[in-house]
Amino acid sequence: MLKKAYLYRKLYVMAKKKNIAAKELISLYMEHVLTHNAPPTSVHAFAKANTFDEALFYTYFASFEALEKQIFKTFFDHTLTVLEKSEEYHTFDARNKVLSFYYTFFENLTANRSYVMYALAKHKGSLKSLSVLSALRTSFIQFIDSLAIETLDIPQAKLQKIQQKTLQESAWFQLLVTLKFWKDDTSASFEKTDIFIEKSVNTSFDLVHIKPLQSVIDLGKFLFKEKVKMSY
Repeated sequence: MLKKAYLYRKLYVMAKKKNIAAKELISLYMEHVLTHNAPPTSVHAFAKANTFDEALFYTYFASFEALEKQIFKTFFDHTLTVLEKSEEYHTFDARNKVLSFYYTFFENLTANRSYVMYALAKHKGSLKSLSVLSALRTSFIQFIDSLAIETLDIPQAKLQKIQQKTLQESAWFQLLVTLKFWKDDTSASFEKTDIFIEKSVNTSFDLVHIKPLQSVIDLGKFLFKEKVKMSY
């Protein structure tokens, strides 16, 4: 009996995956939480259920929390990969690159809406305080910096740094507001989110360049009509 048990255990160990990619772990994790509406009870249980060695998990992630952060960064990375493959994208100015990013990013979120809604509902409270979005925030701000968005010409170095910091934080806040709008959007194909993206991005760029107030008024009318609650 003991010999048979040992043989079974040996065969089980041999059947385990010798390697597993980070993307595969992410897919398995997302599938688990969508099936069970809860994370795995432990890394050990997760590894055993998917026949890979527990140590392989820690090659990429220190915890499930770290994996969850990477999921949102993966959405971001995939968005940039798609955009970078477009020759037209490389001809765009900063405004149209940001618009292209938003449309593509939210297409990715929509394709994974069930998981995104689960992840954001799991972390109750203000979107700004969600640690699960921290890796996304870092990558998004780097993206905004890479666009070299033209701002007011201020000769003082300290004021320039303040202006750049303000641009970064306002851009991040805008992404959070759009995420909140998308979460609450009940329109077909999330058409109202597309409208919101166009109006809010154009308004933000108009404000940076101190252009006419019409864009601000236009966005205000849209938000009032949709009764968006922006309490963060």
